[in-house]
Amino acid sequence: MRVLVIEDDRETAQFLQKSLKESGHSADTAGDGETGLSMAQGGAYDILIVDRMLPRLDGLSVVKTLRSEGSRTPVLILSALGDVDDRVKGLRAGGDDYLTKPYAYTELLARIEALGRRAVPEEQETRYAVGDLVLDRLSHRVTRAGEQIQLQPREYRLLEYLMKNAGQVVTRTMLLENVWDYHFDPQTNVIDVHVSRLRSKIDKGFDKPLLHTVRGAGYMVRDGSL
Repeated sequence: MRVLVIEDDRETAQFLQKSLKESGHSADTAGDGETGLSMAQGGAYDILIVDRMLPRLDGLSVVKTLRSEGSRTPVLILSALGDVDDRVKGLRAGGDDYLTKPYAYTELLARIEALGRRAVPEEQETRYAVGDLVLDRLSHRVTRAGEQIQLQPREYRLLEYLMKNAGQVVTRTMLLENVWDYHFDPQTNVIDVHVSRLRSKIDKGFDKPLLHTVRGAGYMVRDGSL
């Protein structure tokens, strides 16, 4: 799952980001409410972890704003305020779960995984397959011909987006907006570098390439030559 951690304590945010990645998820962080709100509005996150006490915009206001805009992304609220009234306020603001500090990381992980399972609509695809390449969105497991492929978080997001749009040309602009969350061209070769790394992992050693460059247009994952 792709998780956004909105937490102003830098050490805590870094710990959660590292731990979530080690648990097979990708995680971004924001250090204040306004930045977190902007990232949540512009990114396709599966889960939001929101600290209640934040600078610039408090956590409950972040959640209320997202809900007023129609966002249905599950939210786990973290707070040192653990009274019943405080928990009720958090849930009524639009939170899906409420965890009181201090907490055990294993419990936090179990809670976000439970939220993630509840959040997947029945019609939403949880598995993409192109030829013998398979991506399981629930476990973040990628295999080709039954052999597991280890991907970095950004490589995983890139492949996930390409496989979601299998058979269609995906432009650089689409990748910048949906994989890197850039709404401008940074004028770097970041896409080329990641595509090259991804291609070496999913195509090297196999007879049939699946990741194709469409000259002058973008990239495409498809089973068969262009």
